[in-house]
Amino acid sequence: MQATFKAGTAHIKPSFLFSLQAFTDPMNAIKTVFRYLSYYFRSNTLHGTHSPFVYKLLEDVVYDRAPYPEYEGPEEERNRLLHDQRMIRITDYGAGAEVNHDKERKVASIAARSLKSKKYARLLFRLVRHFKPRHMIELGTSLGITSSYLAKAHPQVTLVTMEGCPNTLAVATESFARQGLENIRTITGNFDHTFPELIDKMETADFIFFDGNHRKEATLNYFYKALPKVNERTLFVFDDIYWSDGMAEAWQEIKANAHVRVTIDLFFIGLVFFKKDQAKEDFVIRY
Repeated sequence: MQATFKAGTAHIKPSFLFSLQAFTDPMNAIKTVFRYLSYYFRSNTLHGTHSPFVYKLLEDVVYDRAPYPEYEGPEEERNRLLHDQRMIRITDYGAGAEVNHDKERKVASIAARSLKSKKYARLLFRLVRHFKPRHMIELGTSLGITSSYLAKAHPQVTLVTMEGCPNTLAVATESFARQGLENIRTITGNFDHTFPELIDKMETADFIFFDGNHRKEATLNYFYKALPKVNERTLFVFDDIYWSDGMAEAWQEIKANAHVRVTIDLFFIGLVFFKKDQAKEDFVIRY
């Protein structure tokens, strides 16, 4: 049986406590614990959700526990990366540069701190598998685990994944090659330049995973830049929506936007939908 830390009636799972290792600022880690407790007490489960759209999404996708065979390749790569002792030089344009000043790091250390957990990487896989977007963008390739999950979820569509650090991307590209993933296109450079160039060329955007920079201003800039490209099928996924005060503020502004119809707060990620037939509503779901 998994041990949990009990605070009142809330149970903080080991996976949550493990995720705190990404915070080198102790005060931010403490704030994150309190943010999680607030989220926990505000959250609903499947049976407390009254929107038919959200209920079906939770039942069919979010709480789907099926052991999809596509999970195996990315998890083999995760294990490989967690044991990779190579040193690489890091280029970081985002908020990570403010908390980690080491310019050379072991691949294993990067993997331990930055890879999306199985739970959420697999959720991304299921979301793409369910909605089958015509276009997929990922801001923040890192070492390529979430990229692998996204690409495997919908092999008929090319995933465009963007990374600021060329050396990190090189490691991810090796992983893609080992898995035989041919539906991934990579772009290297500062998102402030590469993302506008990409999105301006697109007629529409169906799926964007925002997992880069993690600053309030940058996150909102990317959101507003992509907003004219949304359609009825569009799903935006924002990572680490409570990573800092700034990210929490960005999430609140995104939720309040008039074009946004439905949001689902899963604490570590936030889902944003633009379906005009849905009443404007924000859901906090225990996951």
